[in-house]
Amino acid sequence: MFKALILDAPNLFPKLMPAIKSIQLVEGNGGPGSIQKITIVEGDSIKYVKHRIDAIDKVNLIYNYAVIEGDAKPEMLELVSHEVKIEPSKEGGCKIKNVSKYYPKKGFEIKEEDLKDAREEALVILKVVDAYLVANPKAYA
Repeated sequence: MFKALILDAPNLFPKLMPAIKSIQLVEGNGGPGSIQKITIVEGDSIKYVKHRIDAIDKVNLIYNYAVIEGDAKPEMLELVSHEVKIEPSKEGGCKIKNVSKYYPKKGFEIKEEDLKDAREEALVILKVVDAYLVANPKAYA
């Protein structure tokens, strides 16, 4: 799951999700401090989003990143950070823990309903990748 969801996302996501046109590294070497730009196909209200990679640990399956720019970042937010940890489960498969932190701009207050769409989009991505891996168990073995 870590390989598909994190490491190979620039190749896999555009193939599995028609709304994602491309994921490109626009700064850095893919490690901490690097910037990725996710470009969405024309016609969507979101055109792009930029992520800053804060940590990537292939041994402990940890990926931390921040949404720093783009149409998907609500105007009221300065920054959204995500801490993702993937843990193998005893039953097979894995458990994914995602802690999201929202940093509002001065003078703004965050309401639960403001975050609903972002959570739903993340869940859709996870379900699409999971379905791909179940249908193609050797793809990232």
